[in-house]
Amino acid sequence: MSVNLNSPITELPLVGPQYAKKLKRLEITTINDLLHHVPRRYLDFSKTVNIADTKIDDIVTVSGKISAIKNQYTKYGKKLQIAEVTDNSGTILAVWFNQTYLVQTFPVGTKVSLAGKVGWYARKKAFVSPEYEIMSGTKKSVHTGRLIPLYPETAGVSSKWLRGRVAFAFPNIEKELKEYLPNTVISDNKLLKYNSAISSVHFPADASNAEFGKRRLSFNELLFFQLRSIQRKQGWQKNKVLYMLEVDQTIVDKFIKSLPFELTDSQERSIKEILADLENDYPMNRLLEGDVGSGKTVVAAATAMVAFSSGYQTAIMAPTQILADQHYTTLRDVFKKFKLRISLITSSKKRADVGKADIFVGTHALIHKVSTFDQVALVIIDEQHRFGVEQRAHLVKGTGKNKKSPHVLTMTATPIPRTVALTAYGDLDLSTLDELPRGRKKITTWIVPNKKREGAYNWITKQIVNKNIQVFVICPLIEESQKETMKQVKAASAEYEKLTKIFPEHKLGLLHSRLKAKEKDKVMESFRKGETNILVSTPVVEVGVDIPNATIMIIEAADRFGLAQLHQLRGRVGRSDKKSYCLLFSEVRGQKIMSRLNAMTKTNSGFELAELDLRLRGPGEIFGVKQSGFPGLKIASWQDIILIKLARKVAQDAVENEKIYSKLFDYIKSEQTVAN
Repeated sequence: MSVNLNSPITELPLVGPQYAKKLKRLEITTINDLLHHVPRRYLDFSKTVNIADTKIDDIVTVSGKISAIKNQYTKYGKKLQIAEVTDNSGTILAVWFNQTYLVQTFPVGTKVSLAGKVGWYARKKAFVSPEYEIMSGTKKSVHTGRLIPLYPETAGVSSKWLRGRVAFAFPNIEKELKEYLPNTVISDNKLLKYNSAISSVHFPADASNAEFGKRRLSFNELLFFQLRSIQRKQGWQKNKVLYMLEVDQTIVDKFIKSLPFELTDSQERSIKEILADLENDYPMNRLLEGDVGSGKTVVAAATAMVAFSSGYQTAIMAPTQILADQHYTTLRDVFKKFKLRISLITSSKKRADVGKADIFVGTHALIHKVSTFDQVALVIIDEQHRFGVEQRAHLVKGTGKNKKSPHVLTMTATPIPRTVALTAYGDLDLSTLDELPRGRKKITTWIVPNKKREGAYNWITKQIVNKNIQVFVICPLIEESQKETMKQVKAASAEYEKLTKIFPEHKLGLLHSRLKAKEKDKVMESFRKGETNILVSTPVVEVGVDIPNATIMIIEAADRFGLAQLHQLRGRVGRSDKKSYCLLFSEVRGQKIMSRLNAMTKTNSGFELAELDLRLRGPGEIFGVKQSGFPGLKIASWQDIILIKLARKVAQDAVENEKIYSKLFDYIKSEQTVAN
């Protein structure tokens, strides 16, 4: 059969249009995709014994002939398939449920291989629902007698079916799996050769062999990821800057001195790195990564000051209207001693004249309007993880060799371990704010069990009365769910009703995503002015709400949040010199949950928590891959810091020594040709 790596998956036997649709859900459209569909785990059926040597609770493989088989009906209506399998040493039963076709599949005399756990049936030793396959001639076993791969599945596509397709495809394609890395890279880093890696993940000799195979394929994925980032970075640097900015350090210093606080060392360092970018003849493309409350907006404001002093405009984009409102308010405060005109442009409101503004603030929808603003030299994008490569491409103007772009500064409040950030956002230069502004007091975090809830409410009442502070209460859902599994989740609407009775002397507000924009504004304005004492909300306040007088954060059902989100929510308090607290209410006491919540009580550093979350729960919790667009990996893991560093090092070496890595770049070109 003539197939190659890039042949459609439908070229394989038994893969028709219906299966092709199902496989597409697993991102399998070619034979190459199938071979890179890596098992999630393995069943160890490698122990092969004679039937007489089987022992109860052993997981083994036996081979023999079907000596008898029948369908049997129980008094409860179940259909059992009971077979007797015999080898030279003895006979054992095999029992399946509701698979009546097996009686025709296994006529007496059929040679079979069975694998599974040995148990009892009708007081006799038996395999119950074992894996099976018909053996003939010199055929090698696929589903028994070895480490059996279990693949990510989808409806209508089982691991057994996938094993069969891989077993057919691999021998027909093995010769095409040519090595493209230099031998020194493979030997120095103890990597398997490419064809051996594919073989090892699907047909491993043992668990170690499987792991080595996956390591090489993970390395490949990270290497290509990093090379794409470097290529994007090089492509970006071929753009011309839309407007050259003149960095007047005197004006920047004047702005910094006007602030009512001192900058941190990391703020000063980041501003210095950004100003250096602005003097290049190609546009800046930098990521400003900072912990909650680390002062990213002030760094962005200093950057906008350079654009203003050069006679140009700045556009600032935020992911939500609440955050856009917050930036608008903050910028008005920090620029009140200067003559900067600031416009707020969102779907529900537009303040000031667009043409006469020096800074436009709005949601990400603003990107489609930037091209109509003639003098925008700088674009600042908040929450980078919600704003990808495609959106940045919108900012590039012109065609051919005359492409131009404004300077772009992107920001994220999601602390990402530096090695991961350098790979995930390899096309951006990185600046990090890793310290909080001077004078900020550490937020004290407590885990509050149910029995201490009443005492906590009494303490909160005293804090409101004696210190005139405000309180956030965060709940995961808007309304009570009827699902059994969600019974303990405190919905914001129900919690609001409950708390109005617990705190009858105080004014409460309710905020969630289903409110209309005007209602949200009204609720937030009341809280901002101090008219509302307690704001009950869904996690809509996770980013962008800055209320210095709010010093208590209550998080209901804290066990349902990841560490990163808990940290983001906690960051809504502690934004002044007042002592602040975070109370984690939880009725669940599992070991993993408690280790996560305890971590919140021990550190206020988002970077430390991100590292811990990476170890405890994987990258999905930190970065919200599906929700927020953090770059996804199919084989590799963002947890594997060592492999990430290695791939980054090799990628950099490859770019600097193209001749040595010629086979690698030829391979990438061939892949790109197929993709196009």
